[in-house]
Amino acid sequence: MKLAMIGLGKMGGNMVRRLRRGGIAVVGYDRDTAVVAQLAKEDGMIAASSVEEAVAKLAAPRIVWLMLPSGDATEHQIRALAPMLSKGDIVVDGGNSNYHDSQRRGAWLAEQGIGFMDSGTSGGVWGLENGYCLMVGASAAVAATMRPILQVLAPSAEHGWAHVGPVGAGHFTKMIHNGIEYGMMQSLAEGLELLKGKQEFALDLAQVTELWRHGSVVRSWLLDLTAEALKTDQNLDKVAPYVPDSGEGRWTVIESVDQGVAAPVLTLALQMRFNSQNETGYGYRLLSSMRNAFGGHAIKAGSKQTDPKK
Repeated sequence: MKLAMIGLGKMGGNMVRRLRRGGIAVVGYDRDTAVVAQLAKEDGMIAASSVEEAVAKLAAPRIVWLMLPSGDATEHQIRALAPMLSKGDIVVDGGNSNYHDSQRRGAWLAEQGIGFMDSGTSGGVWGLENGYCLMVGASAAVAATMRPILQVLAPSAEHGWAHVGPVGAGHFTKMIHNGIEYGMMQSLAEGLELLKGKQEFALDLAQVTELWRHGSVVRSWLLDLTAEALKTDQNLDKVAPYVPDSGEGRWTVIESVDQGVAAPVLTLALQMRFNSQNETGYGYRLLSSMRNAFGGHAIKAGSKQTDPKK
């Protein structure tokens, strides 16, 4: 099989590498020409100097996978891409788009006979080696066409990917996934801050988190990443206590209001991220470190001021 990948950042670039390892031919384009050249040289990706060239190098039916920031960037690219495509071609949005946008875009493309798949994608910077968790929204026909590609990207051919429903369902599932992630991260950060604050015990947080990784009911990949981070730096003085929200946690809370479903943990976890812009605390430093560990998200440098509770 062959597809075009538009957007070769942290996620898109590694997805190209995994696809190439699995024998999938990939034409790649990114505004960063150095990244395009590197992937072409090291991984055998077919380089393109524009989206138009990338599409031209595909044979019908063409598959174009977008790994772009949600919002305007994805919207403008889909609008520009549609006239280059023909009936039977497929557009995939693997970014973190709002599911309402995905439903609208899918309907618009369907009017032109172009298939659409929204793929909620989880795995962060570890997806290259471990595989990506892919939550797919599409018609049955589009999902069937995309199956061989999804099987290469996932941890295994039968696990770690699923056609969860019609267009929009993939990004909706990923949105709720990220809302849950916020709550899990917040609980770890708060608990570890309490442990650190009990100065009379002088607890070694690297020891405690490593301990919890084995047999504990709170063991998880997030705990694994936290334990690894604390092995090298427990004070986190160089990490600013500033935790951005990527948007999906916010959309999850809005969905809970729309459905009239109580989601206090998810809501408060989002509010705590807002609050991090005005507070200095160890828990926020931990949250920022976790985001960097699983997703490669940038860490805002700290002022090296110590937490008064240390």
